[in-house]
Amino acid sequence: MSFLFPSSTITFEAALRDLAQGSPKARAFAAHALGELTEPAEKRRALDALIAALDDDRFEVRAEASGSLGELGEPAAIPALVKRLGDGAAAVRQNAAIALGTIGHPDGFDPLAEALADGPADLRFQAATSLAEIDQQRSAPLLAKALDDKDPQVVGAAALSLGAIGDKASAALLAAHLEHTDPSARFDVAYALAELGDPRGRAALAGALADPERAWDAVTALATLGTADDAEALGRALANKKTPPEACVLAAGKLLVIAPNGAHHDAARRVLIAALGARKVHVRGLAVEQLGASAGEWAKAPLEKLARSGKGAELIEAIAAALRMIDERLA
Repeated sequence: MSFLFPSSTITFEAALRDLAQGSPKARAFAAHALGELTEPAEKRRALDALIAALDDDRFEVRAEASGSLGELGEPAAIPALVKRLGDGAAAVRQNAAIALGTIGHPDGFDPLAEALADGPADLRFQAATSLAEIDQQRSAPLLAKALDDKDPQVVGAAALSLGAIGDKASAALLAAHLEHTDPSARFDVAYALAELGDPRGRAALAGALADPERAWDAVTALATLGTADDAEALGRALANKKTPPEACVLAAGKLLVIAPNGAHHDAARRVLIAALGARKVHVRGLAVEQLGASAGEWAKAPLEKLARSGKGAELIEAIAAALRMIDERLA
């Protein structure tokens, strides 16, 4: 939930001091850092400081404070966070909604329900996710209604939350929105249906396999469905030069799981072995991971070769883990 900072290196006392009297950037950094606390006494002290920071005159400080209060998970912060649902800055109200969902206390439900019904689009979008985190059963009818929201991002968020809840009774409602005019909403509806084991969104998922922004999720959803038709779609993705490399490697690994003796088995093997020599380390790492999860004896020699090479230096532990997984599967 960080607004500005991926990680923090600051002492607890320094963070409290900076939050109270630092520059705007220092206050935002300190607010973010205080969300990473684990020691109970420090968390109690940070709680009051972060609640006070919700009234800071800089939106970035309020946004970071909201996020950190969610990470601390203390219900005492709920009234102050509810107030921030009406903040004039989108980043603040979104982080406040995220925090209420993370805390997961019932007191956050009704304010989020009101936000989903009447808030600005950016807040409705986040409220759809956070409501399901607090109470799946109570949120389901509200999310179903939000499928008719005028904003496609809200429709997508509501669909994904319904899919995550896992109630198959939602499938018919979701399927009715597969023809939504917005491609992002259509894809999110198809993904949600796949989570429910419903294949009616397969065409939309298969059509996104060459989309850089959606290909990974499309592979994941098709693998969740896991039928012969889905394997065929994943197999076609291996041969499509427009499929992003990460999605191609993932598709190859999933194919070996859902169709180990299928028509695309050899192609999947070739993709994974070739990816061990990819220029980008994260692609090599993904290939190692997928081989560990799905491959047989044939993958051991290429993995061992990678471990001995310069390209494997950053992946030694991952390679060892993959080899152990293969051995355990063979045993």
